Amino acid sequence: MVKILKYIFIVLVLAVTGIGLCVAVPRQPAVSDDGSPAEASRRILVLSNPIHTDIAVPVDAELLARFAFLRDGNLEIDHPGLRYIVFGWGGRAFYTQTPTWADLKPMPVLKSFTIDQSVMHVALAGDIPLSEPSVMPVDLSAAGYARMLDFIVASFSRPEGREVPLIGQSYGADDAFFEAEGAFNVLVGCNIWTAAALRQAGIGTGWWTPLPWLLTTSLRLHNDAGVFSGRPFRVGGLG
Repeated sequence: MVKILKYIFIVLVLAVTGIGLCVAVPRQPAVSDDGSPAEASRRILVLSNPIHTDIAVPVDAELLARFAFLRDGNLEIDHPGLRYIVFGWGGRAFYTQTPTWADLKPMPVLKSFTIDQSVMHVALAGDIPLSEPSVMPVDLSAAGYARMLDFIVASFSRPEGREVPLIGQSYGADDAFFEAEGAFNVLVGCNIWTAAALRQAGIGTGWWTPLPWLLTTSLRLHNDAGVFSGRPFRVGGLG
């Protein structure tokens, strides 16, 4: 029994050490901006729940024009109360079939531990309180913001030259799913996608951040404090 406990302890120490290194070892931005945080001109939000992160992008005319195809998913992006469009990437089985923890089923969970088709989830939101503990404002340069939007757009699959909405698979009236690029598994999941999007924007992350708290911890560790304007929310609709 003592020997078994010893092995368990060693495994736990190695696991904790490995996770710590994944956060501590930096993964540099795809492109580094020369501008200082004080010169940052665009603010986005990283939204977290216990297992998932999204990127909330403030709405303006340019964003609505860029993502006009969201109307194909029955999203009312011209709603006067719209303040943010929220983007997330994930596995099709788990993501589309688990709107709440009460909807958790064994097969979608099993699918997430193997390989699943990926989807983009898009939600419309009104005002998001920046004081919420699961909201992390991040200030980007104009160039970094543009690269991040390019990354998000490229995440939507276009098998016949246009985006493919999954009609009838939304959680409600203010969200929609679309076919996405890439395959999902537990090692390359939603939070890895968020980290990759932020690196495109010039933000450094940890080497491997499969959970939200690992990602947000690494963001604070590998970036100047001026990049962040508040503390690191389930997204509400338009009301």
